[in-house]
Amino acid sequence: MAFLGIDIGTSGTKTLAIDHKGKILASDTQEYPCYTPKPLWSEQNPDDWWNAVVKTVRAAVKKAKLKPADVKGIGLSGQMHGSVFLDKNDKVIRKAILWNDQRTVAECAEIENAVGGREKLIGLVANPALTGFTAPKILWLRNHEPKHFEKLRKVLLPKDEIRRRLTGEYATEVSDASGMLLLDVTRRNWSTELLDALQLDRNLFGKVYESEDTTGQLTAEAAKLLGLTTDCIVAGGAGDCAAGAIGNGIVNEGVLSTSIGTSGVMFVYSDEVKIDPLGRVHTFCHAVRNKWHLMGVNLSSGGSLQWFRNALCRELAAEAKRKKVDVYDLLTEEAKQTPPGSEGLYFLPYLSGERTPHADPFARGCFIGLTLAHHRGHLVRSVMEGVTYSLRDSLEIFEGLGIPVKQIRVSGGGSKSAFWRQIQADVFGQKAVTINSEEGPALGVALLAAVAAGAFKDIQEACRSVIKVVRETKPNPKAQKVYDAGMPVYQQLYRSLKEDFKRMS
Repeated sequence: MAFLGIDIGTSGTKTLAIDHKGKILASDTQEYPCYTPKPLWSEQNPDDWWNAVVKTVRAAVKKAKLKPADVKGIGLSGQMHGSVFLDKNDKVIRKAILWNDQRTVAECAEIENAVGGREKLIGLVANPALTGFTAPKILWLRNHEPKHFEKLRKVLLPKDEIRRRLTGEYATEVSDASGMLLLDVTRRNWSTELLDALQLDRNLFGKVYESEDTTGQLTAEAAKLLGLTTDCIVAGGAGDCAAGAIGNGIVNEGVLSTSIGTSGVMFVYSDEVKIDPLGRVHTFCHAVRNKWHLMGVNLSSGGSLQWFRNALCRELAAEAKRKKVDVYDLLTEEAKQTPPGSEGLYFLPYLSGERTPHADPFARGCFIGLTLAHHRGHLVRSVMEGVTYSLRDSLEIFEGLGIPVKQIRVSGGGSKSAFWRQIQADVFGQKAVTINSEEGPALGVALLAAVAAGAFKDIQEACRSVIKVVRETKPNPKAQKVYDAGMPVYQQLYRSLKEDFKRMS
């Protein structure tokens, strides 16, 4: 028996094959374009996703030397919040509007007004209205493309459009549906009160499943295209953040994951529904049956260091290329020569505005505290520290809501640098651990498929069998003391500059 995890991302689709014990056999990735017809808009063609799924499934199965009948289950992950609009014949009405599209500011206000304010909305669906979510996109279609809205019969998330093409079923699962701003996260089903307030038909949306449930099986047509058989179930799967958390083993209380990629994510498991009344962090259903998670998102984490490299280190990058070394390694070596706290230099990593905890599109990036004594190494270290402080913002909110954090698992680019792992341990004041796999969402949903097909009792058993801690980085008490003193200064800097950011914009 073998299982596939398919992750429909923004830059491309990845398919991963595992055996019945969770061993990784092979993977394949195909990229596709993203369209920006107007500034701040972001769209993709669902046909591109489907073509990539067909190619990567065939390639991964071939690389793994599997027979068609060996594949018994498929799990689906995908970019969250996107909207696929279908007509009565299941034809795509227009390009899908993606998670990073910013056109729906007016519709977010419309949603809050329709239910009686931001606090009431958080009470209904556990989250405030954000431009990236799905519900405002539907209202935007109604407000700006009424002829398209008249044709509308179904709204599906990206991975659920792939599910429809695989199984013929209109379905979703709780973790991804939580990010639509239409799900009653506490009851794990559509919020009829919000749908009524927005005058949206419940039939626009698919049936909601738990992530490890079977939602259908391959149709004869899909099986033929993929080179598989119809004896293959499709599990609920998960949105990419929850799927990545499954792939990191975040399936029990006390375990938190932090990921420093282009953006930064703090993701913590919770046995109970915990809602931040201020809406600073997201509360979603987890991909673990009848459990939840909270998530903080920072928009420019690894992206801040990438900006620094691109904007200010071109000569060093050219030198690194000549020496055939990574420019980030050279920058890190310079940062190592500076003390914790960067001798009073702070960096606010708000290069793209910020989501957690400020939800402020006007926030801007800053170096604050520069003196003649500072050199490039200080700047690099302060960027790493500022990004890590921004993640600690989420950690403090989680702890304030009474969620225990006993272990922090670090992943993404920030986990590959021993120096940045140490900064994380020191800023968080806890051990930072890494695990034996970096496959993330694709592995997470492959394991969900294995659970759905009966290879494991539940997702906790699957993660215990497959995912192991391989490295621990302990906090340095002296550095931790410096960062504990620096954290309130970092937080006050945003508060001091908040109104200035608005005036700048």
